Amino acid sequence: MRMTTLYAALSGAFLLGAAALAPAQTSTSTPPSATKPAATTPAGSDIAHPIKNAKEAISSDYRADKDRIKADYKAANEKCKSMSGNAKAVCHKEAKGAENIALAELEAKRKGTPHAQYEVEVTKAKTAYDVAQEKCDDMKGKEKSACKKEAKATEQKALAEAKAHRNVASNTAPATSTSTSTKPSTTAPATSTETTSTTKKY
Repeated sequence: MRMTTLYAALSGAFLLGAAALAPAQTSTSTPPSATKPAATTPAGSDIAHPIKNAKEAISSDYRADKDRIKADYKAANEKCKSMSGNAKAVCHKEAKGAENIALAELEAKRKGTPHAQYEVEVTKAKTAYDVAQEKCDDMKGKEKSACKKEAKATEQKALAEAKAHRNVASNTAPATSTSTSTKPSTTAPATSTETTSTTKKY
């Protein structure tokens, strides 16, 4: 009878110790990583396209600059009236050319694109050619032919350089890409429960 009781007591103590030593199952919920959605740039925005079309075009500064350019042209053109002959024709070409260049530069400032700057260079090249051609008309014979040929060659060179500048600017312009900002997942550290078993001696 004593042996049975002792055996039962030892068995109970062994089971209690085994239960205490069993690893605690700690359920740790890991929240999904906080990931921001991809930032998509809407079409026509100021980030993707620096052209501030409507606002800039109707701004008081833009209109004032445009009015000033027109006023400068009228004043320059007025001075040409007192001239005569080829000098008068050259004067008109220079006045109109200066207006066209100023307008192109104003648009380039508004748009801020490589192509707009390219248009400025093209306008300058064509203006220089028109003025040179007009000056050549005051010459005769071979001198006139050589003058016109040189004017054309200068224009073609300027146009080629303008195109090259545009290509370089387009290739080196910083690309606006959609970036996805991903924050590292915040995971609560696993809690390890250390259970010290106490073994009783019987």
